[in-house]
Formats: sequence, structure tokens, C-alpha cells
Amino acid sequence: MSMNGAPTRGFWRRFGVVAGPGIVVMLADTDAGSVITAAQSGAEWGYRLLMLQAILIPILYIVQELTVRLGVVEGRGHAQLIREKFGVGWAWVSVATLLVACVGALLSELSGLAGVGALLGVPAWITMALVVIALVAVAVTGSYLTVERIAMAVGAFELVFLFVAWKAGPGVANLVTQSLDIPATNPKYLYLVAANIGAVIMPWMVFYQQSAVVEKKLRVSDLPAARLDTAIGAFVTQVIMAAVLIATAAALAGGGGNGVALDTVQQIAEALTPSLGETTGRLLFGLGVSGAAMVATIVVTLTAARTLGELLGYDHSLERDPHEAPWFYIVYTLTLIAGAGIVLSGVNLVSLSVGVQVMNALLLPIVLGFLYLLARRLPEPHRLQGPYALLVAVIVALTVVFGVYSGVSGIWG
Repeated sequence: MSMNGAPTRGFWRRFGVVAGPGIVVMLADTDAGSVITAAQSGAEWGYRLLMLQAILIPILYIVQELTVRLGVVEGRGHAQLIREKFGVGWAWVSVATLLVACVGALLSELSGLAGVGALLGVPAWITMALVVIALVAVAVTGSYLTVERIAMAVGAFELVFLFVAWKAGPGVANLVTQSLDIPATNPKYLYLVAANIGAVIMPWMVFYQQSAVVEKKLRVSDLPAARLDTAIGAFVTQVIMAAVLIATAAALAGGGGNGVALDTVQQIAEALTPSLGETTGRLLFGLGVSGAAMVATIVVTLTAARTLGELLGYDHSLERDPHEAPWFYIVYTLTLIAGAGIVLSGVNLVSLSVGVQVMNALLLPIVLGFLYLLARRLPEPHRLQGPYALLVAVIVALTVVFGVYSGVSGIWG
């Protein structure tokens, strides 16, 4: 940094090296399930859930910044830290939570890819075979940096949703009016509030980014750049979520929402792309969802294989060849194959995706609780303490309480 506080040329060069874990995990955050949740929100409630997307930007950054801090300062993965600080039992509780979230997310991503394939006339079994083969090849033949670059490139296709939202032509006055109309006592609305919270703050994000920071060997001096990487990612992912919601709301009943659920990927595509023409609309929607689902599938599957490696003691680095870390690659491959098999059995994509996001909201007490406690145990001067620790505690508590309350109210209301 320069004397006046502005970033120097050296900082930006270093940022180019450090950037990646935050942007990748955030692009994965806007996964197929999140896109579907945002589309469902716009379809049912117009712009009434738009403000929530903006509110979640700082919350998402605060949560993921703690994972960056833990990874850089401690140099160990999330599960390993929980085991060291709280014992093996609590580590397995945390990992069980993670695995439940990973399974749900993986099914959501693969279902999204199968849905896009169906949209383009490709049978589900062919889509699943191509996805499994491609992602296994990416992991087996590439280093961590290679996988990171591929994930960023694929995830960039999500930006097409910004163009789709612009073409939808939302009315500004209606957008503002609707976004300030909050039906806070409606159980169906609260269910989608929980789904949106769960779509943004996911258990596997915490585990992945911390492991990625460790595997990338970032130093304490890299913290400012890593934080900027995370902040950019948090902003971009929520802009994409907002774009999907706006496009869907604008296309259906002029932004007011029609209360009608979208039950298939085809219905969502038709709702998002009426102003683009059938061919162009399907192509852009397919690229956006495919980019979201592919990067999330990479992240979720790597997270499951890495975290189990932390607890079971097998080598879990992409820098190792398959013969050096066989169990890591076996778990990674079997996870993909099992997910593809379940998807081929037939599931309702929209119900599954929204339900997974609600489940994520209900798991927040465990995930954010351990994250906060670990950050409070960091060595000086990186320990979470003072007024900022109080602020984080309040934000975490409110997020947990509201996420769980909204989920429970939506389910039982």
C-alpha cells in the first residue's frame, strides 16, 4: 500500500497471484440451486426479495473473511482445526453437517446440468456421463492452479444473467416499490427468505475456501489481497442472484410476481428469456446455468474429498498425482458417480434445489458457530476481538435466528 493508503502497483501484482479462492467459491455460491431459488423468488414474489440480496452481501463477506483469516494464519483446513481445538467428536459433527450439505448441493448441480441438457435435447444419461468424465479429467490431470483457472473461466458464463436482466427491461419505479413491500408474516414468503439465505451462506463454502487458501500457500502478508478477492466475489455473486430475480420478475406480471411456481428448468428458461428469442434465450440460459453448476460441482466434490482427508488422514491435495493420493481421487470420483446415479433416478429439480437451500439455512447454527469460535481462538493480532467481534457475533446470531425461523415457519406454516 502507498503512504496515502491507496494500493500500489506491487499490491495489484500480488493480488493477481492471490486472487482465486474467493472468486471461485463465490461463483460456486451462485450455483444451479441458487439460480433456481432466485428465479422462483422472482416468479412468486416479484421484486419483494430483491433487497435481501443486497443485505446478504456484507454478511457473506464477513463469514468468508473469517475462513480466509483462519486458513492464512493457521495453515490448516477447517475440519482439522475443529478437531485440534474441540476434539474428534465435534469435528465429525461438523463434517457430518458438511457432507449433508455437499450431497444436497451436488444433486442440485447435477440435476441442473441434466435439466439444461434436456432443454437442448440431450438425454440425461449422456449429460451425466460427459460431466463425470470431464470433471474427473480436470482433477486428475491438473494442479490446484489449473483447476482454479478452469473453475473461474467456466463460472464466468454466469455473467450472461446480467444481460438477460437488462433485456428484460424492469421498470425502476415498480422495482423500488415492490422491493420495499415485505410480506413478513406470509409462511411461503418466509420459506423463500430461508432459501435465499441458505443459497448464499452454505456450509461447503467455509470448508472449501479455507482449504483452498491453505493449498495455495497464502501468507499472512497476503491477507489484504485475499480479503479483496473475497469482497469482489461476494459482490459479484449477489449481483448475479439479483439479476436472475429481476429478469424473472420483470418477465412475469411486470415485476409483481404471479404466485406461480416454476417446476422445471424449461419453465424457468421460458420465463427468463422471452425478450431474447427462443434459440438465443435457451443458449444464454443454458450457458449461465451450466457455468454455475459446473463450478459448484467442482467445489462441492473437492470439498467433500478434502475434508474427509483431513479427518481420516489420507493425502488430499490436487498437487499430488493419483498414485500419491489414491483415496482423495477415489472419493472425488465416487462422489460424482453416486450423484449422477441419483439424478438419473429422477428428481424434481426445482423442489430439490429450493429445499436444499432451506436445509442450508437450518444448518447455519453449527457452521457459523464453529467458525466464530475458531476465529476467537486465533493468535494475536489476527484474533476476532473487540467491537468487531461483537458486530460479527450480532450478525451471525441474527442470520442464524432469522434463517432457522424463516425455514421452520415456511415448512410448518
